[in-house]
Amino acid sequence: MAAKTAAGEAAPRLLLVLLAAFLGAPPRGAGALRSLGVAGAGAAGGAKGDAAVDLDAGNFTAFLHAAPESFAVVEFFAHWCPACRNYKPHYEKVAKLFNGPDAAHPGSIVMARVDCASKVNLDLCNKFSVDHYPFLVWGPPAKFDSPQWKPKQENSELELIDDGRTAERLLKWINKKMGSSFSLDDKRYENESALPKNASDPEQIVRAIYDVEEATAHALQIIMEHKMIKPETRDSLVRFLQILVAHHPSKRCRRGSADLLINFDDHWHTNLSLSSQDSSTLLTSVAGDNICGKGVPHGYWMFCRGSKKETRGFSCGLWVLLHSLTVRIGDGESQSTFTSICDFIHNFFICDECREHFYEMCSSVSAPFKSARDLTLWLWRAHNKVNERLMKEEKDLDTADPSFPKVIWPPKQLCPSCYRSSSRAADGTMQVEWDEDEVFRFLVDYYGKKLVSSYRETYMDFHLQVTKQASTSDDSSSSSAATVPIGAALGVAVASCTFGALACFWRTQQKNRKQRKNWN
Repeated sequence: MAAKTAAGEAAPRLLLVLLAAFLGAPPRGAGALRSLGVAGAGAAGGAKGDAAVDLDAGNFTAFLHAAPESFAVVEFFAHWCPACRNYKPHYEKVAKLFNGPDAAHPGSIVMARVDCASKVNLDLCNKFSVDHYPFLVWGPPAKFDSPQWKPKQENSELELIDDGRTAERLLKWINKKMGSSFSLDDKRYENESALPKNASDPEQIVRAIYDVEEATAHALQIIMEHKMIKPETRDSLVRFLQILVAHHPSKRCRRGSADLLINFDDHWHTNLSLSSQDSSTLLTSVAGDNICGKGVPHGYWMFCRGSKKETRGFSCGLWVLLHSLTVRIGDGESQSTFTSICDFIHNFFICDECREHFYEMCSSVSAPFKSARDLTLWLWRAHNKVNERLMKEEKDLDTADPSFPKVIWPPKQLCPSCYRSSSRAADGTMQVEWDEDEVFRFLVDYYGKKLVSSYRETYMDFHLQVTKQASTSDDSSSSSAATVPIGAALGVAVASCTFGALACFWRTQQKNRKQRKNWN
């Protein structure tokens, strides 16, 4: 039966303007960076075992704006409503097809719910003209950020689901709307079409931005939980955070990294290790439990999702992050970025064997890097070395992901022009003669343009143009040298200046605090 129904210290203004402009937010004086995170009054989530995500007025907009899915279904309900309690198993049955690590069809639809019986959600439910329970609304996630919506409103991409009172009827409505053929009997990975085609579809990397954010948050979570910040590792974390502020492909991760970096010394001093309580305080003060913003569920891998719970995921997301950083830096940052990446993995990657193997590759580099191209190709070679080693180990131990076996990368399906020739050795390993100019172009395009980023395309075009000119001219002083577009040059200059300004600001804060401490 339907029921009726009725929310720091002041800094130099010029520096804050630069930082706020770079991070995509208006300057708001002292403590501005701290307020740049995604708004929310608690992390989104649901009851244990629920697939649908419980939202409230504090995280509703942020969560749906961040959702990578094409469509969303939001159920407005009241916890005291018997009809809602009886409907929950039906809604959950459909939600399990699309939400969570065991979903059969991830990345298509995100399903959430809002409890209108909670006072904090009263205005939110009124905004959507909720007049009965359960009340289901369909549409693109970003379109739920509406000042006011009515069920029969014209020219709206949101739509009331008027025939979804059972799981079967709700899924039938969705299939009709999408032209799909989802079934309640669909299981995870039984249908090959449910898997990301990483090896053959270059557009799949677009979905990896979510995984890069998840990997960034998970890496920091591990550092805090295991109390890995010590006097001897402190500086390496600071340097890595500085790179994330300037070059992370996700704007909201840049915001969170900047906030953490600027407030770092408030929570952790140079001669002390973080206690468990301090770790929790520091992490919560930045962004709840996620450096890239609140309202993002954990463990919801998309591009990096394996066919087994123990495969891919975090390690895949971390590799994508590192590759994306190398294609975004400038030539003058190549050596410092190399050192920061190596030190970060050595000090904070918790898998001992993996960490040592990576650091051995770092230690084998005999000369400083002088260009972003050289660093990008070094990391690509290092990744392939890791894949070659793991291919043999996983084959012997039968631990490989059957749907995502390790391969020499990129495969020909992704970049045929990267291959000059290839053959298979007697032991079964692939021998490839690479065209490294083509490989570099591919890496910049794949981890730059295709991976969602707020960097302007002119910046990536600049990298490609310089590479093309360098490969066709032996004389660097020739009149045919690459001409840098004004927009690209300005973008690089702003990013470099902002990066330097942030580092200078952070160091100045430290000195001022030390001076005040000495005076006191």
